[in-house]
Amino acid sequence: MSDSPYKSPETSSDAESKEGSSSAALKGGKGQTTPFDIKTMPPGIPYIIANEAAERFSFYGMRAILYVFMTEHLMSLSGNLEVMSETEAKIWQHNFMTAAYFFPIFGAILSDWLFGKYRTIIWLSLVYCAGHAVMALVDFPTLTQLAPRTCLFWALSLIAIGTGGIKPCVSSHVGDQFGKKNEHLLARVFFWFYFSINLGSAISTVLTPRLLEKYGPGVAFGVPGVLMAFATLLFWMGRNKFVHIPPTGNRLIFEIISWPGIRAILNLIPLYIFIAMFWCLFDQTTSAWVEQAKHMDRVVMGFEFNPAEAQAMNPILVMILIPLFSYVIYPAVERFLPLTPLRRIGIGLFLTVPAFALPAWYQMRIDAGGEPHISWQLLAYIVITAAEVMVSITALEFSYTQAPKTMKSFIMGLYLLSVALGNKFTVWVNEYIQSQQEAGNSALEGAAYYWFFTAAMLVTAVLYVVWSQFYFGKTYIQGDETAEDAAVQ
Repeated sequence: MSDSPYKSPETSSDAESKEGSSSAALKGGKGQTTPFDIKTMPPGIPYIIANEAAERFSFYGMRAILYVFMTEHLMSLSGNLEVMSETEAKIWQHNFMTAAYFFPIFGAILSDWLFGKYRTIIWLSLVYCAGHAVMALVDFPTLTQLAPRTCLFWALSLIAIGTGGIKPCVSSHVGDQFGKKNEHLLARVFFWFYFSINLGSAISTVLTPRLLEKYGPGVAFGVPGVLMAFATLLFWMGRNKFVHIPPTGNRLIFEIISWPGIRAILNLIPLYIFIAMFWCLFDQTTSAWVEQAKHMDRVVMGFEFNPAEAQAMNPILVMILIPLFSYVIYPAVERFLPLTPLRRIGIGLFLTVPAFALPAWYQMRIDAGGEPHISWQLLAYIVITAAEVMVSITALEFSYTQAPKTMKSFIMGLYLLSVALGNKFTVWVNEYIQSQQEAGNSALEGAAYYWFFTAAMLVTAVLYVVWSQFYFGKTYIQGDETAEDAAVQ
């Protein structure tokens, strides 16, 4: 990366690379602790991109069918159907998401403090693979003699530790491969990196629901497991092509407790609390929206969509909307209103309000005995994905600029805690609903459930606007030796 503190000694191989030698001939490995002094693409990048596509396929494929599996396919130890209620399944689904986005902070610390990115990724990928293996066995209680819910708990726990632990390390590992001479290629690589995430997600959220429908949970969960094993193998194959930046040791701890570190954390925590409500609503596309799709007319041109397949709309729309916002919408708005990062996030938070009001309206029609068409859900996906582009991507970039240089992985892990907090809020609401149901009362039934979260999002967005007027952060620019205070609201 452009602010790398490491300098390569001048060697004959360096001189050769300066003259434009092929990066394919370069050797990485444990001894390569500085970026290659080349102008071309680092040799380890193809392994990282391929690994990310396969890993994201496995995660999103498993997640896409998890809610449907728990509400339609889960069995008892005796092999009889024993499914969860809608509320209980939402609690499990969002507790899993909470854990998956809680562990990144520990992955970032372990990576930067003790083990380095490569070892952290490879070891936790093996934990990840074990989780998928256990997940594929949940549907065979008579074979394993394990209660399916117990098996499911351990499978989701292992997957959450694995996916969460590697999450803050992978993108930083990409940046580690670049030095001064080829940093101009970073934008291209991160485009393909993000593209691979959404491509893997789109394919898996279409394929795995069909596998569940045709071949059952064992195959549907097994295929993502095989892809995760393949992803781990690909990453291991690139071990001698990678640059391995060593961990910083206790330096990380001193940076976190330093004044710049504490200031950055205290500045960003309120922002992440506001963004948590966005994730609370957005991640319900994997649960509440799937349940709603079950009660909609899903036939399009003679083809009936699976309720879980609608989730594929999000990654497909992301690939469409990112260039649309970057090259058309943002430049057009900038002619009339400067779009600072905090303004973009604020607009995205307000945009999330109608994104959940639309499903509330659909649910009112369903509650009245109607059967709205699934195309209406596409409209809601367009709105919430537009909000995602403005909130999620902007917040990631903004967090990176507000983080001191030696704390960027840690701040990324801290940002992901906002996703965990948002999902935990969903869990708390559904646990309250469940407690009321067990007491013989009703709470937030039907459309009221959606209107509650719509109102919560509106209140959050208004409070965010007030807070953002008082934000005065410090921007750390890569390659600069000084940081500048900047009002960015």
